[in-house]
Amino acid sequence: MQTRVLGNSEQPLSVIGLGTWAIGGGDWKFGWGDQDDSEAIATIHRAIELGVNWIDTAAVYGLGKSEELVGRALFEMPADQRPLVATKCGRTNAGGGEIGKSLRRESVIAECEASLKRLQVDCIDLYQMHWPEPDEEIEEGWHTLVDLKQQGKVRDIGVSNHSVPQMQRLQAIHPITSLQPPYSMIAREVESEILPFCHENNIGVVCYSPMGKGLLTGAFDAARAASLSAKDHRSRDPRFQSPQLEINLRFVAGLNKIASGLGWTVSDVAIAWVFRLPAVTSAIVGARRPTQIEQTVDAGTRTIDEATVAEIESLLVTRQSALDALEGVEQARV
Repeated sequence: MQTRVLGNSEQPLSVIGLGTWAIGGGDWKFGWGDQDDSEAIATIHRAIELGVNWIDTAAVYGLGKSEELVGRALFEMPADQRPLVATKCGRTNAGGGEIGKSLRRESVIAECEASLKRLQVDCIDLYQMHWPEPDEEIEEGWHTLVDLKQQGKVRDIGVSNHSVPQMQRLQAIHPITSLQPPYSMIAREVESEILPFCHENNIGVVCYSPMGKGLLTGAFDAARAASLSAKDHRSRDPRFQSPQLEINLRFVAGLNKIASGLGWTVSDVAIAWVFRLPAVTSAIVGARRPTQIEQTVDAGTRTIDEATVAEIESLLVTRQSALDALEGVEQARV
């Protein structure tokens, strides 16, 4: 497994981090369907055995459930074998199935204390503001994270889903160690401004959903999309519904041919593709069963060549043309 140092920190991260969004279960607004707790903990153990040295979670995943499962897994491990842990603040349980948004000092401090307790740790390795919302509170939230770092409650501090102007505002207060943005072949919005800014300012990038929430695994098809549980937020995502689904599946069929020629899996190609840019430190690879991380962890040893990148770019152009045509049809109907 390759490792890269995270931004301005001294923390070397495996290029694959274990994502635990899905193990939070389906009993909240952005869940992934029901989850077996023992299987989730076994997945965490298996990831560490395979060379993954860090775990990504968040207080809001399952409204604390994900952090609790990570904490249980950590408790079962010898201290010298435990992975680094990254979690997030700024999203709260507002009750009635709604998610609250607060970066006020008292809220962030309360979230941090609750996360420490659920994770069963004395210090969080990477603490991040989950979303820059409300925007007018990001400075207050960032000042609070700086204080938590100075108190030894957290080791390094970062942000997630922030724009360049927002990061510039925070940089004026204290250096940002990392940014966590969505980034994959089918979500490339960060390439033009955000990734170059991070690279120039030594801000590590840990991207999430590099496999497009499962679309870029080669294991997704129309039948699986149709069978998604109502508790799985992907059932409400247009990329998993007709007519976008068919366009995406044709793209993945092309990726499968490329992967076969390399002797790789489609997941290998999707994950290795994000590593082609030096700005990217690590990719968060979600898994809810041991077999899933076993099937994707090899991507951490892969290096994609320029010829393959060019082949993928051609497929992406074709996909975008189909999406543009689809948008044109929809506008004509209006």
